[in-house]
Amino acid sequence: MKIKNPFQKNFRFVLGVVFTVLEGLLSASVYMTLYMLILMLLDNNVTLENLLKLTGLIAAIFLVRLIAYAFGYTQGQIGGGAVSRQIRLFLGDKFKKIPLSRFTQGQVGQYVNVMTSDVSGYEQILTHKTGNLVKNISLSVMLLLFVCYMYLPAGLILLVVSLLFVPNMWLSFRIVKKYGTARNTICAEAVSSIVEYISGIQTLRAYNMCGVKNLTTTDVLKKYSDVSYKYEALGIPVAFTFNILTWLSLPVVMLVASKPWLAGTLHSVDYLMVCMMPMLLAKLYMAISVDLFGYKNMMISKQKIKDVVNEQEETGSTAPLITKTHEITFQNVGFSYVPGEPVLKDTSFIVPDQKLTAIVGDSGSGKSTILNLISKYYEVDSGIICIGGRAINQIAAEQVLEQISMVDQDVFLFDDTIRENIRHARPDATDEEIEAACREANCDSFIRKMEKGYDTPIGENGNLLSGGERQRLSIARAILKSSPILLLDEATASLDIENELAVKQAIANLLKEKKTVVMIAHTLSIVKNAEQILVLSGGRITESGTHEELLAKNGKYAAMWNAEQQLSA
Repeated sequence: MKIKNPFQKNFRFVLGVVFTVLEGLLSASVYMTLYMLILMLLDNNVTLENLLKLTGLIAAIFLVRLIAYAFGYTQGQIGGGAVSRQIRLFLGDKFKKIPLSRFTQGQVGQYVNVMTSDVSGYEQILTHKTGNLVKNISLSVMLLLFVCYMYLPAGLILLVVSLLFVPNMWLSFRIVKKYGTARNTICAEAVSSIVEYISGIQTLRAYNMCGVKNLTTTDVLKKYSDVSYKYEALGIPVAFTFNILTWLSLPVVMLVASKPWLAGTLHSVDYLMVCMMPMLLAKLYMAISVDLFGYKNMMISKQKIKDVVNEQEETGSTAPLITKTHEITFQNVGFSYVPGEPVLKDTSFIVPDQKLTAIVGDSGSGKSTILNLISKYYEVDSGIICIGGRAINQIAAEQVLEQISMVDQDVFLFDDTIRENIRHARPDATDEEIEAACREANCDSFIRKMEKGYDTPIGENGNLLSGGERQRLSIARAILKSSPILLLDEATASLDIENELAVKQAIANLLKEKKTVVMIAHTLSIVKNAEQILVLSGGRITESGTHEELLAKNGKYAAMWNAEQQLSA
């Protein structure tokens, strides 16, 4: 069932709050029974019957209170936990709809922080803060009414002091809004920095940069510590000041109530209870103040969750992309990662259906960008991209990606077995189909040499495998998915000679099937047999043709080819 409002409270949560309020009210009744007991003692009205009645009343209150607490707490925990689960499921689904470009624009740390810290913070509101607040507030109201019943002037004094709670919390909330928001923002930066530090620890050590990067991470954490200090240093005195005012009400109440007590119009028990209430209320108000302070801070977490919930989703039709052919057409396409710095400029070309098209050019010329645009990782700034004659500008990325298999230079693998990593390409694939794909990808032999074969765990992002092995598993996934469009982004880059030959053979097997293939390669020898080679320079296609045709033109491609031949000689 699709979740419309992830923050929607369930019946169990509401029930938990109701019973928590009841428990707070029953807590107040304890003081009333104590009042009755002291009254009996001073009035010398102690009888066995009265004691039994009072004891029975206290026992009944305690039992009902215990039941109310147990039921309210468990229902609140279960209900609050269900809401937080609901939020996490919603966010998990939301991430599938957020444009992929957002995940390459420094948003990963923010998303990680929202999914973990912010959701956990909001869960604290639901499972602890809300219950404590409603219980303490209901108890405070009952005690104020009790004081008013015993001696109205004293109750009015405490009511005035209680009203000072409003400006106190207003000031506290301003502090939370200023420093709590800053703290949460810096926390997201810290998460990003820590993730980057840990992910790149091997490279950092290789270049002796751990200290430098650690300083960067430490600097972010120091900023977080400084903001947290200001947050607490300014917030605590505000609550402390109000607490002092509450305690000061005690001598005022004692003084005001002493006149009718000395005059004999106020019972000694009433005077005693009236003098006790400011102390009890001071402790309650301190607890409420702390909880509200935390509650407001956690509402910042809720707002950050809302910001993600309200993020713009990918637009376009979710209907399946069905075409007779899979010809890819770029029509006057313009694109830039940074406004004013175009990567592609009015670029136009055609990738023929079921043919191999290679794209070559200098580093940074926009080759990978073309693949990213075909995959709808990014949206074009101008122009139209068509697959099979259908413009994909208004088609959801998910539907476009259904038609595409990809082999990237940077392979991502899951912390799972080899078999399950490949099965991700097609979840319903049989073990036999997975093994057949691996044979085609030239990786079956090294897999079977492992102790557990296809059931071998490969570690986080496949760190237990070599670069060539990881790349061949990526090709196996592409073979298993068997999409009509295949994108290859420098699949043989950064490999040793042995692994490069193995990957080239795997790619050759992959290309046996009739597919629309777009290949980017750092060496021209692997693409010389392509039906079409596009030369990209300055954000435009400057040359196109077969290997022989481009050599005959004696242009940029010919120069690149000659340079490569000289290096390999």
